[in-house]
Amino acid sequence: MRKIKFISILTIVASVLLSGCASMNKTTKGAVVGTAAGGAMGAVIGKATGNAALGAVIGATVGGATGAIIGREMDKQAAEIEKTVPDAKVERVGEGIVVEFSSAVLFGFDQSALSPDAKINLDKLVKVLNTYPDTNIEVQGHTDSKGTESYNQALSERRAGAVSEYLVANQIKGERITTKGFGESMPEYDNETDEGRAQNRRVEFLITANEKMIADAKAEAGK
Repeated sequence: MRKIKFISILTIVASVLLSGCASMNKTTKGAVVGTAAGGAMGAVIGKATGNAALGAVIGATVGGATGAIIGREMDKQAAEIEKTVPDAKVERVGEGIVVEFSSAVLFGFDQSALSPDAKINLDKLVKVLNTYPDTNIEVQGHTDSKGTESYNQALSERRAGAVSEYLVANQIKGERITTKGFGESMPEYDNETDEGRAQNRRVEFLITANEKMIADAKAEAGK
């Protein structure tokens, strides 16, 4: 349902955009859609789908021929993450990647210290992230709706912070990483069920192109 909702929103927005630029060639249209998909549109999609990572990926869209080149690089990286980190859920979205770990994989119940199993999984992810250095990484922490909003917000921030610190300690450059906690504000699953709450307790990695990857892709697109 979440994917269907996202696709519907994106289709409507794209239709509106393209109806206003019928005279443009294919590459120009792609660039327009890419630019329009940034910022405000990303925020709208993130809010509508309850998925901050999804919205942020759309917000980082470049579009056009440059975006297509970035997309191909992200295809390779996503495939490698899927192969290397079987405990993670990997989604290719636009020009980026969303990697989701259940909090149960990373933390004990109501804890923000990484478990031994968490470090094993993160070590696998670090290996891939270091193979593709020209990306930015946003680490997002989320909780279920049990407990107070303020407690959940603080817990999500501590968990995202613990993951980010581990990445930096394992040779991921700090300038690549941003950290956000969303508490219970962005549920992707049903908080009325035990299963849904467990899925909402998650940490997501948003992987997007950095300035160097974008510049290199622009240069390649211009050849």
